[in-house]
Amino acid sequence: MLEKIPPRERRDLLIAWIAISVAFTLIFVRSGADIISLIFFFVMSLLTVGVAFVFHELAHKFAAMHYGYWAEFQKDNQMLLVAVIMAALAGIVFAAPGATYVYGNATRTENGWISAAGPITNLVLCVPFVVLMLFGGGLIGLVGLVGLRVNAMIATFNMLPISVLDGRKVLAWNPAVFALLMVASVGALIGSFL
Repeated sequence: MLEKIPPRERRDLLIAWIAISVAFTLIFVRSGADIISLIFFFVMSLLTVGVAFVFHELAHKFAAMHYGYWAEFQKDNQMLLVAVIMAALAGIVFAAPGATYVYGNATRTENGWISAAGPITNLVLCVPFVVLMLFGGGLIGLVGLVGLRVNAMIATFNMLPISVLDGRKVLAWNPAVFALLMVASVGALIGSFL
């Protein structure tokens, strides 16, 4: 599998993963923290936000490759910098770290499945995080809650039917699949706050 991810793409994914994890760490420690808390929240961000982001992008890539297209994630340095600065100064994260570009003329159905692959992956990732949340207790339970919430947020955000987001392409392909994924995403997000 790694042979299908060229070195430049691996580097872009790694840089985006770290930048997003730093941004979320800054959110978690806004009120100040000792070094142990800082390390804990950075590792938690790597395991929750980072995994959610990387798996989302790789799902797009491998779905496209399933249909015979080349696809590659490309980071957006400017948006990564904006994410970290906004987290540090405003306490919010607007993370648009880049995108997975598909090369070729995918049909509407292929494009729909390729676009749906990311949010579907985030919804699937909610399951192990729910298990950690319900049965982990303490810090493990906290990691589970954050992982559930982050994956639900990424799925919900990406399913919005606007601009270049996945939701617009899924809706253009199949409104029933769009509705199912949107309801599941919003449901998971609401559930993470209950």
